[in-house]
Amino acid sequence: MNMYVTDEKKIEKAVFVGIIRQKDDENKVMEYLEELEFLAETAGAVGDRKFVQRLDKPDNATYIRSGKLEEIAAYCEENNISYVIFDDELTGMQQRNVEKVIKTASVIDRTSLILEIFSQRAKTAYAKMQVELARYNYMLPRLAGMWTHLERQRGGVGTRGGMGETQIEIDRRIVRERIAKLKEELKKVDKQMSTQRSNRGQLVRLSLVGYTNVGKSTLMNVLSKSDVFAENKLFATLDTTVRKVVIGNVPFLLSDTVGFIRKLPTQLIEAFKSTLDEVREADVLVHVVDISHSEYEEQMQVVEKTLNEIGASNKPIYIVFNKIDAYKNIEYDEFSLEPRKEENLSLDEMKYKWINERKIPCIFISATKKMGIEKLRDDIYKMVAEIHAGRYPFNNFLW
Repeated sequence: MNMYVTDEKKIEKAVFVGIIRQKDDENKVMEYLEELEFLAETAGAVGDRKFVQRLDKPDNATYIRSGKLEEIAAYCEENNISYVIFDDELTGMQQRNVEKVIKTASVIDRTSLILEIFSQRAKTAYAKMQVELARYNYMLPRLAGMWTHLERQRGGVGTRGGMGETQIEIDRRIVRERIAKLKEELKKVDKQMSTQRSNRGQLVRLSLVGYTNVGKSTLMNVLSKSDVFAENKLFATLDTTVRKVVIGNVPFLLSDTVGFIRKLPTQLIEAFKSTLDEVREADVLVHVVDISHSEYEEQMQVVEKTLNEIGASNKPIYIVFNKIDAYKNIEYDEFSLEPRKEENLSLDEMKYKWINERKIPCIFISATKKMGIEKLRDDIYKMVAEIHAGRYPFNNFLW
């Protein structure tokens, strides 16, 4: 069941909740909530308002303080809000306590929202199984909260030997059995996919990686002249797409995998293990970056951290700075006493920073406008030809 699909005439409004810790930049926290709003819109909800509170750390019982919680509850009731979405993963206890106060809207955390989007986006049986496994892993420690309605029947959930406790134990067993069954089924598919990958022969493999919605699928379409689903939404691609691409006389395999995101749930990383094997087994990672995004460097760090978590950080990486057609800098005021910032750099200065100063193997392109694509093809040709020649010195199919 889709948590956002109801009567077509009814608009499902959502509010977003975050905390500003002592060392946090308030503007950055608001940008995080903007991303959370984009996630909600991807799932089908409409953003209404953002609530933030300054705290040293999240409240153990309710994530935010009771006064702010009551303010949000009143706002939801007055403005017909359907969802309250927190920008962190709530514990089972936090979720239960928040739901006791916010009674007119559904309480969702960032993890369950991402799981919902993945569930909507999963097209193949394999992707659906992976998402289902992640959902059950997320659900297991939270089952007690899902049985609060039993308190009204008898004994209460916390009563030893009561009906509620028995029911929870039954449910835990069912969920654990389902998790075990899914893992077994996925293991069989993983084996088949591993065999498929090993049967691809001598071809060099390149894998597109990057933050979600940076244009990987669009670039895949341009390079492979194929038609991979691409749109301006988060997690448009879940199933790995692999295409054989030929540039000049050099054939190679190009894969487009799921995009990464800040606070990507560990349940999903574990469930999508085989999908991410495509990244782990690649010869070169092509890291696609949205250079027009104000937080592009932080997004790069998220991708690098995720690659490290899945054991793929030791691969050669070639960076593709995409969306140069959308890049805008803020004109620097020559009379300002402030030093020039990153946001003041022109596109040429950005190129100089990465190519000349940092000496990073990279290119600046626009996949949608086809700008810089010929140079990109040429760079890829050289990379693939070099890897192939090193791997198979006596195989002269390139010449």
